[in-house]
Amino acid sequence: MFKSKKYKDSVKLIEKSKLYDPSEAMGLVCQTSKAKFDETIEVHVRLGVDSRHADQQVRGAIVLPHGTGKTVRVLVFAKGERADQARAAGAEFVGDTDLVEKIQKENWFDYDVVIATPDMMGTIGRLGRVLGPKGLMPNPKAGTVTMDVAKAVQEAKAGKIEYRLDKTNIIHCPIGKASFGAEKLGENFDTLLGAILKAKPAAAKGQYIKSCVLAATMGPGIKVNPSRIG
Repeated sequence: MFKSKKYKDSVKLIEKSKLYDPSEAMGLVCQTSKAKFDETIEVHVRLGVDSRHADQQVRGAIVLPHGTGKTVRVLVFAKGERADQARAAGAEFVGDTDLVEKIQKENWFDYDVVIATPDMMGTIGRLGRVLGPKGLMPNPKAGTVTMDVAKAVQEAKAGKIEYRLDKTNIIHCPIGKASFGAEKLGENFDTLLGAILKAKPAAAKGQYIKSCVLAATMGPGIKVNPSRIG
């Protein structure tokens, strides 16, 4: 696999076997962000749980104090007064069966977050196979199935992110942009990891956070010491 000169220069800044303190890792991940665009900083956390068991699921949502640095386009399935509230809160797309048909017929995905009122779930249930694999299906645990659509839209715009285990028991989440700097990234990181720690299932045994890696979009992975988290 071809590695660019910038990537190779970034790798030189990191000790491969070292487990870094979170604050040191934040500084390093900013240094290794050398692309011409403002790279997204992502965190990848491997947990000591088994996602195949319902009682060991880890899933939720949290508003990052400094947002993600990304402009979020919101789609809301709602009717009447709730639809008006969603528009007033800044949702880009609001509708009901008309938008369901648009997604089904046009394979339309020009949005980043989907919110729905509970009464709309029966109508949009058939979109599960389309929205589910993209992580866009509204879910009560993520706060995206709610009657308070205005609050949900505002939180999505403010930098609310959903965290959930994948099949390999890893959570992948953005915590901001390289331009945020180490301090703001650190505060976003602490908020996310705090939520993950709080969501620890009662059935989880042994070490909960197995490993944690930070990386810029085009940069190498930086290992964070799990014992220094929380």
